[in-house]
Amino acid sequence: MKAGIFLDRDGVINEVLTKRVKFVNKPSDFYLLEKVGEAIKLLNDAEYKVFVVTNQGGIGLGYMKEKELERVHGKMKHELEKYGAFIDDIAYCPHKPHAGCACRKPEPQMIVDLAKRHDVNLENSYMVGDRDPDIEAGKAAGVKTVLVGKREKSNTNADMEFERLYDFAKWLIS
Repeated sequence: MKAGIFLDRDGVINEVLTKRVKFVNKPSDFYLLEKVGEAIKLLNDAEYKVFVVTNQGGIGLGYMKEKELERVHGKMKHELEKYGAFIDDIAYCPHKPHAGCACRKPEPQMIVDLAKRHDVNLENSYMVGDRDPDIEAGKAAGVKTVLVGKREKSNTNADMEFERLYDFAKWLIS
């Protein structure tokens, strides 16, 4: 069984709530964060399965359609290809916040389902996120958890913290 790296999207892979973009509801709103392409390439080269697990409540709230989300993810894949990097699979929750579904983080269903589908050993895997629900989902799924980004205060007990995905990737492969 392979190990997997489960990545939240907004705030880990791409910009969100910045001067340039508030939310990513169309491809033109998608901007990779610094060194993300290089980070995912390092993980790919180290033979980790790399997945995206993302809450996309904008679909349930009517801000975007699933077809538009597919286009956003197409742009993400295209941008990563420029670095020779790739994502093995993507799972997303289209439901409104507080809808009570089983797939929305902090629930672990997206992680568990991807692990089963791709024969991934959860004990040797990591969930990387920038918010408490990401870390809670990882803990519930039984993976090690990594909080990235500049956080003033977090209520979570992530196993480790790094400023950005690239710093985690460098640490992991060293």
